Amino acid sequence: MKKKPSSTTNIYKLVIEFTMQKIVNIIAIASGVVSLTVIGVGGYVFIRKDAIIESVKEKALGSIGGGALGGAIKMLPMDEPSDMAPPSNTLPLPSPSLPAPSAPIGF
Repeated sequence: MKKKPSSTTNIYKLVIEFTMQKIVNIIAIASGVVSLTVIGVGGYVFIRKDAIIESVKEKALGSIGGGALGGAIKMLPMDEPSDMAPPSNTLPLPSPSLPAPSAPIGF
C-alpha cells in the first residue's frame, strides 16, 4: 500500500514552487528592463549621432588649438628667435641617387 503524502510535504512543495516562480518572474522583468534600456540608448545615439560627433570634434579641436598650442605660443617671446628654430648655417640634405619612380613598379 502506498503511503499518503502528508500535508506538510505538499505545503513545502507549494512554497518552493511559489518561490521559484517569483525568482523567475524577477529575472524576466530585469531582463526586459535591460533590453529596453539598451534599445533606448541605441535609439538615442542613432538619432543624435550628428550632434554627438560635432560636439566631440569641437572639444577635440578646442583642446588642441586652445589649450596645448595656445599656452605654448604665449610663452615664446616674439622679438627673439626661438630655441626651437633650426640654426641658419645648416647643410642642405643630400638628394637621392636614384630618381623616385612615377608609377608603382610591377603593375
